[in-house]
Amino acid sequence: MNTALEGSTLAGTLPLLASGKVRDLYEIDSGTLLFVASDRISAYDVIMKNGVPEKGALLTLLSAYWFHVLSAAIPSLRTHFISLDLPSQVPQELHTQLQGRSMQVRKLEIFPIEAIVRGYITGSAWKEYQAKGTVHGMKVQPGLKESEAFPQGAIYTPSTKAEAGENDENIHPDQAAKIVGEKYAKRIEQLALELYSTARKYALDRGIIIADTKFEFGLDIETDEVILVDEVLTPDSSRFWPASIYKIGQAQDSFDKQYLRDWLTTNGLKGKQGVEMPEDVMNKTAEKYREAFERLVGKKWCGS
Repeated sequence: MNTALEGSTLAGTLPLLASGKVRDLYEIDSGTLLFVASDRISAYDVIMKNGVPEKGALLTLLSAYWFHVLSAAIPSLRTHFISLDLPSQVPQELHTQLQGRSMQVRKLEIFPIEAIVRGYITGSAWKEYQAKGTVHGMKVQPGLKESEAFPQGAIYTPSTKAEAGENDENIHPDQAAKIVGEKYAKRIEQLALELYSTARKYALDRGIIIADTKFEFGLDIETDEVILVDEVLTPDSSRFWPASIYKIGQAQDSFDKQYLRDWLTTNGLKGKQGVEMPEDVMNKTAEKYREAFERLVGKKWCGS
């Protein structure tokens, strides 16, 4: 198996602006950034000590695919995506390492919330519902079972966007509006729900249920438009369930990092730093990611 890329090194070539849980962010020029997706993987907001080989390339190429699908389905949609090409400043000797896991994007002002849309009750939403009958502080119809679709349709459940090393916090949509302003909050909510609805139908036709997903948005200051940014509808940002074995009233098998989350929880390692995944957990997680890609894109994963 290929070695996981834990981080990129473009020092002296492009300025490094930020390094997140997965991506390194470089400035190409005043209006353009380079996203480089490493093979790092996080769970419960903690980065694992070892990564998953080729994960960064898979996330990047799947996001690029979704940008194309969503833009075709929603003509008014604007995204930050420019190209999968490497900029001319990147030395030739780094092309093999970075090609396929890098994308050029527009530089925008990013809204400091995560726009989560939930179609099914699971994860932290299920836990809150069991305890309080609410999801992100909002009253939800009583009597729902684990993994059941919300009867009224998908709901918008934002969270704060935490700094590295801190945890995101689930918040009520009213609190999100206080953070970004009422005008932008309403547009973000409407757009997130429209994107989820479009993607949900597309994925279901390919045998995948998108239980929930996280979108991020930026602002084009010149046009005052809300722009879709970051990664989109990947196994890192979404819960993907196989539709063929979906069953209400229980936790679901999934094509995402739930396998890793479950291993951490079972072994008392949830939220702990410096955890190294055993090879079988790493391989199983990689297998889940590849299957999601292949089902959604419709072709076999052959690497970047």
